Amino acid sequence: MAFDPTKMQDWEISEAAEKNMPTPYEWADRLGLEKDEIIPMGKLAKLDFLKIIERLKDRPDGKYIEITAITPTPLGEGKSTTSIGLIEGLGKRGKNVGGALRQPSGGPTMNVKGTAAGGGNALLIPMTEFSLGLTGDINDIMNAHNLAMVAMTARMQHERNYTDEQLSRLSGMRRLDIDPTRVEIGWVIDYCAQALRNMTIGLGGRFDGYTMQSKFNIAVSSECMAILSIAKDLADLRERLANITVAFDKTGKPVTTGDLEVAGAMAAWMRNTINPTLMCTAEYQPCMVHAGPFANIAIGQSSIIADRVGLKMFDYHVTESGFAADIGFEKFWNVKCRYSGLKPHVSVLTVSIRALKMHGGGPKVVPGIALPEEYTKENLGLLEKGLANMIHHIGTIRKSGMNPVVCINVFHTDTEEEIKMVKRAAEAAGARCAASRHWLSGGEGALELADAVIDACEDETHFNYLYPLEMKLRDRVDKIAREVYGADGVSWSPDAEKKAKMLEADSQYDDYATMMVKTHLSLTHDPNRKGVPKGWTLPIEDVLIYSGAKFLCPCAGKISLMPGTGSNPAFRRIDVDPKTGKVSGLF
Repeated sequence: MAFDPTKMQDWEISEAAEKNMPTPYEWADRLGLEKDEIIPMGKLAKLDFLKIIERLKDRPDGKYIEITAITPTPLGEGKSTTSIGLIEGLGKRGKNVGGALRQPSGGPTMNVKGTAAGGGNALLIPMTEFSLGLTGDINDIMNAHNLAMVAMTARMQHERNYTDEQLSRLSGMRRLDIDPTRVEIGWVIDYCAQALRNMTIGLGGRFDGYTMQSKFNIAVSSECMAILSIAKDLADLRERLANITVAFDKTGKPVTTGDLEVAGAMAAWMRNTINPTLMCTAEYQPCMVHAGPFANIAIGQSSIIADRVGLKMFDYHVTESGFAADIGFEKFWNVKCRYSGLKPHVSVLTVSIRALKMHGGGPKVVPGIALPEEYTKENLGLLEKGLANMIHHIGTIRKSGMNPVVCINVFHTDTEEEIKMVKRAAEAAGARCAASRHWLSGGEGALELADAVIDACEDETHFNYLYPLEMKLRDRVDKIAREVYGADGVSWSPDAEKKAKMLEADSQYDDYATMMVKTHLSLTHDPNRKGVPKGWTLPIEDVLIYSGAKFLCPCAGKISLMPGTGSNPAFRRIDVDPKTGKVSGLF
């Protein structure tokens, strides 16, 4: 039974739905799992993916469905809500369906964007646990990452204080001679804390650390999260953790976590993170949560592990990619699918009419401030001008060999004429299109979308990558810029081009993935340029090296890995009942 989201807040819907939520052992019976394949953790459970995969290894994979979006407003356009709504809609059609979403970061949850648990009747439950740490994966990643920083800064202090002979006698260490001006990583915390973007550490005496410039990034941008997203198993995770480059020595040689002899302890912190957490929709379809949201570097996808498990357990498996199709889908297409060897059946492009109006020249959208009336009243002129952004993203998805399904995530302010205009444009561009009211009505509201996806899954696809692995880094970037973003070409800063040439000349980087780092608010590098800009060049300012994940990350413009907290953050409205312990105010 659907709740009334016009009268109930999301946390109230979650609380009501939780009353009938299956227990971990009821989930085991319902999903046909062995008792040792489910690991109870209070209301929730983790799935022992190695045991499940081994037992189901000969079962054919289900249909693989990816969710992406057009270029969003700063409010987001409902990819998570659409993912959950589609799962509910397929459930209403009697399908054996499940999904995989990413764990939200505490930064957006306590800031302005909210928890990414979906909304209304397309909600992931239990919402409080989902929003406030879940089963501890991000906490384990923070501890693993910060332990590497502890190991590095302690090593730098001891090497300064002791001779080579003393180092060898005291601990058997060899001198690493780290260059303090070439430290590649910082500390992490799971909040939007702009005050920690730049700082000096190690102030005090010779036993108070090593004095140098440092920084904090948001936890989900850690390379440890990127590694969790793509790791095959615990052995693969352990090996990748040992290859993380933390700094360079004074001769220019990389210094890794393996050199610091800290990778084993990092893996110990992360040993439990490799198993996905099992949650469910408000209509009680299963949905795993695994890996994190930072779509620029930590790939912004639910994990390969979760998708492998879901494809064995379910006939229809829904997975979400972060940001718009130029970032999230492009990385799903050319990185995640290449690493996993899995081929999707269909991609769903989430569209909101308010975002299309913004791309048509509508006024600025600011989180925390009411939408201007252009977005809440019928305006076919603005909408028509903005349709080019949707058509561009449809074209990007079709380059992969799939025909997308466009999902209009319907808001109560959208009119029938506006919905018809979007449908006509999507179908003319070669896509199926469905209007979905999952926020209002859950699975019943998503039946049109579910039917379109079921039909699309039967299409013959010819899935192919945008570029071969043999293509050099600068050529890959140029191809992505032209064919996915619509740029006229790429300009490289002198330092970025020097680094790119060095990387291209070293064969050890030939199989590294190209992980583009760019704003999600525009097809360009400039978040203020909406629609489908023409006549522009993509500037690359740097190339980051994630040697554990095997990512090369070309940076288009200046990118901060530590977001800031706004003037009206969500934490002002979140509270707990001292008598019951119930949390209120979560988005």
